[in-house]
Amino acid sequence: MQKTGLFFGSFNPIHIGHLIIANHLIEYSDLSEIWFVVSPHNPFKEKNTLLDDNQRLQMVRLVCEKYPKLKASNIEFSLPKPSYTIDTMTYLHEKYPTKIFALIMGEDNLHSLHKWKNHEKLVENYPIYVYPRIFEKSNEIKIGNAKIIKIDSPIIEISSTLVRKMIKEKKNFKPLLTKEVFDYIDGSNLYQ
Repeated sequence: MQKTGLFFGSFNPIHIGHLIIANHLIEYSDLSEIWFVVSPHNPFKEKNTLLDDNQRLQMVRLVCEKYPKLKASNIEFSLPKPSYTIDTMTYLHEKYPTKIFALIMGEDNLHSLHKWKNHEKLVENYPIYVYPRIFEKSNEIKIGNAKIIKIDSPIIEISSTLVRKMIKEKKNFKPLLTKEVFDYIDGSNLYQ
């Protein structure tokens, strides 16, 4: 049965680091497709730093157009805010009962997973694909007997925060984005 990886994020904006990780997972794991789930409001982030939901979704769609195994998802737009991963996973499981869903997250998020709403249900019911990140690690991960699949993907130290900072400082941010996303941001003067 096909397995769908869910890559949650603000994607504010989506950058080549997201694409490199998704492509690596498609090529080197048992995931048959990846959905970029654009989150309208991450409970751990300030909402006032977010670009409009539909603009962020449009940038993700532009990236996914060239990659048939990648899909932009706005599933959280219609769910209660703030968005909690367990609620979205439960909804998707009910809506697509024949699909097997897995979570994709950075190693930094794995170390804070014990703070997430109903994290026990997440780790009991869904495999978690973890890509490496450079961050200050705590000594232990408190998530019980989770199905953790560590992915030996390239370590990408590009962040949406860095992209936004470079735009504001009028630096050359073009190499960090796909051409389509760069043109979309540049043509609309976003993040100025």
